[in-house]
Amino acid sequence: MLESRGSIIQMRPKFHGVAPALITPMLADGQIDFQGLKTLIQHVTEGGVDYLVVQGTTGESATTSKTEKKAILEFIKENNYKNLPIVYGVGGNNTPEVIDYIKETDFQGIDAILSVCPYYNKPGARGVIAHYSAIADACPVPVIMYNIPGRSGINMSSSTTLTLAEHPNIIGIKEASCIIEQCMEIYKDKPEDFLLISGDDVQAVPIIACGGVGVMSVIANAVPAKFTTMIHAALDGDFLKARNILGDFLAIDPLLYEEGNPVGVKKIMEIKNLCSSDVRMPLMKASDELGERMQTILAKDNL
Repeated sequence: MLESRGSIIQMRPKFHGVAPALITPMLADGQIDFQGLKTLIQHVTEGGVDYLVVQGTTGESATTSKTEKKAILEFIKENNYKNLPIVYGVGGNNTPEVIDYIKETDFQGIDAILSVCPYYNKPGARGVIAHYSAIADACPVPVIMYNIPGRSGINMSSSTTLTLAEHPNIIGIKEASCIIEQCMEIYKDKPEDFLLISGDDVQAVPIIACGGVGVMSVIANAVPAKFTTMIHAALDGDFLKARNILGDFLAIDPLLYEEGNPVGVKKIMEIKNLCSSDVRMPLMKASDELGERMQTILAKDNL
């Protein structure tokens, strides 16, 4: 993205900065709300985000069909009016099935995939390495790994990440372990061009301080401009500005996940009249009580 800083025009490298992990707006009957999706794309783009993550966890990828995933992806491509880079969620815990899905996918307009660490069957380090290596060998675009122990049941160690970082088609990791020391270990020994990306909104500034290049974010769906200003300040070395803004996100952050993700952020989107808060079962719409607390915090912290 081009940014004007006095007489200087700065272009951030690809996948540096903020990527909202886009929600999938839905109607009350469970159908995809494509008008809401168009509004969302415009909202985050005008908010200054640097790239888009499509069909990650926050996009309710677990409950969208292959046909819906394709339709969502194509709609986002068609309405991506600033041609922001797109990272597409392609992952799972059945390696051959993931590879088959890669072979079926039209990668025109996709800049990379985000692939979650295998969940539920809890492979050891050798299995994780074999899984990602097979995906990276099969994928025609670069692979960004996704370490999220809270969902996968295992934590990819820094040594596992660093082994996979040597693969020529694995370019980075979304780190949502919330273990700062692990991020530091990755940064210390990683290849120079390997991307360390925060997978946690409130840890993004500390992770940038440890060598990270940005964040794939939940809250950036709802508050893109302020959140992006914070991350760009940190990337530009202005940590005083970044941490002052970060304080405004601390109270709202746990409420995003209290009743499940993306339940919380969709409620904020509804409060801001951007789309409805409808989700698919087994998730349920945010409770009125959660919504009331969110409204209070959003007003108090100028979000």
